[in-house]
Amino acid sequence: MTGQPPEPSPRPVPSGELRASHDDREAVVEQLRDAAAEGRIDFDELDSRLEQALTSKTHAELAVLTADLPGLNSSESQAPLVLEGGMFGASRGPGRWEVPGHVITRGGVGGVKLDFTRVECRLTEVAVEAYGETSGVTIVIPDAWAADTSGMDPGIGGLTDKTTPDRLPGTPLIRLTGSGGMAGVVIRHPNRRERRKLHSNPPQG
Repeated sequence: MTGQPPEPSPRPVPSGELRASHDDREAVVEQLRDAAAEGRIDFDELDSRLEQALTSKTHAELAVLTADLPGLNSSESQAPLVLEGGMFGASRGPGRWEVPGHVITRGGVGGVKLDFTRVECRLTEVAVEAYGETSGVTIVIPDAWAADTSGMDPGIGGLTDKTTPDRLPGTPLIRLTGSGGMAGVVIRHPNRRERRKLHSNPPQG
């Protein structure tokens, strides 16, 4: 009996051909408006590019409109995000927020939680410095993301890495450094409660 030939694998879609979301178009609109305000493009050109941005269907079509402008997500142009736990704690997420190339977290007495599960991040890497100090730092990343914790000093509190290496193409790598301090640092994927919230109210994009 002759076996059936294996079906060919589907052709991966080039990133430029991926369909653009409302948020993608809105991000380009904001970048164009900022460029006009800075004098990089005149207002006639702004109107033309805005019209094209609002009707663009793919990432490639949007990229053409900003190719001659400073990068929107350039890590060099963004200041680090600093979260200090202090006395009462600090958190970022799980809602949408703009991810810079560098994040610094210090647990302090109140602790810090950094949640990436609802963000759209086009950076290939995000450097996260985590210092557990007295109450610790918890970092939550989507299932598709991966983490490199080789540069982390576990300290007394230790490092708990519950992430998997199953990183999807085009998703960021979290490069974790710092020290566990007294309370430690945890990096993981969403837990059951967080997954229920994500499923009942998935990210719009």
